[in-house]
Amino acid sequence: MVISTKFTHADLLVMPEDGRQREIVDGDLFVTPSPKFSHQAISRRICAAFLKYIDHHPIGEIIYAPLDVILSEFDVVEPDLLFVLNEHRSILRDWVRGAPDLVIEILSAATAAHDRGPKLKAYARSGVTEYWIVDPEQRVVEIYRAGPEGYELAHVFREHETVVSPLLPGFVLNVREISTGNQ
Repeated sequence: MVISTKFTHADLLVMPEDGRQREIVDGDLFVTPSPKFSHQAISRRICAAFLKYIDHHPIGEIIYAPLDVILSEFDVVEPDLLFVLNEHRSILRDWVRGAPDLVIEILSAATAAHDRGPKLKAYARSGVTEYWIVDPEQRVVEIYRAGPEGYELAHVFREHETVVSPLLPGFVLNVREISTGNQ
């Protein structure tokens, strides 16, 4: 007899705090090492762009990891960055309890398959409107938007381009600045 264990947020709360990132997707536990400095530098630059944007367009809240995002009983993730529009602020409680409007993941060797596979599916089925994958090696930002059959790749912004999104009127993000550190 095979017993299948599905992990929940309650299980995460009793796990050791050892610097590793723990996420649950479809009840499966994923453990990864803490991010490297270059990853955190990219996250900081993206967050800074959002903070500047919010100063002039106070339409929502940008939040950076670590913070549990409880999408369902069996889907608890820690996206690198997330954005919640003001009209959905009620999901911001002790943790984020529900689907953010936008999730941003910065790829690393340890997380790329997870970010492009199980997490992408979890974000789509939970109702995250837009999902950005930042690929530092390829120097691109991929924008996925919710469609009738799940996520659709809406655009790939390359190093010489500026990221824009209909979700964020007036927001601009130069891909070169976040991937190389030039600001």
